[in-house]
Amino acid sequence: MPSSAIGSKNNVKIFVLYLMRNINYPMDFVTINDIVMQNDYVMYLDFAESFHEMLAQDLIVEDGVNEHGDPLYSVTKKGSIVAEQLRSDIVTSILDKSLTCALRYLDFRKRNITLDCTWEHLSDQTFDVTFWIREAGKETLKVSINVDSEYRCRQIRRNFRERPEVMYRGIMALLCGKVDYLFDR
Repeated sequence: MPSSAIGSKNNVKIFVLYLMRNINYPMDFVTINDIVMQNDYVMYLDFAESFHEMLAQDLIVEDGVNEHGDPLYSVTKKGSIVAEQLRSDIVTSILDKSLTCALRYLDFRKRNITLDCTWEHLSDQTFDVTFWIREAGKETLKVSINVDSEYRCRQIRRNFRERPEVMYRGIMALLCGKVDYLFDR
């Protein structure tokens, strides 16, 4: 039985097909897995099972190999029709948000940008939250903040994962004094 947040295995297939169809170039299994896992909508086991079923059902097909010799996969015409016609089973905002995250992940991967966010529960019952952006191994942003609850930690992590570029621009604007509207003047 599927344990993914988007529900049935059919929804998992539609979700994967939608992302692959909209990215619109062949990808290896690991990359497809990574773009699907950018949000917590699909569990790995549901994805892996669905992926192999989509191959058997001719919804996706091998389409060459990458530089490491790993097979690349694309959506077939049949898979495109399935993704488009059955798309209504999943809330459009989930699909759109997931596609945005997948595209950002692929762009970040091409530029060798990695994100990380951790938190530590301290003895005074507060939490230290730290998040990083690294580009080509160089730390371009590292921020730590102490917050009062695990709920705030999760909010910060979610916002950072969903919009790291916005957080980066916002922090830079604050530090450079470009946001007068925030200050009482």
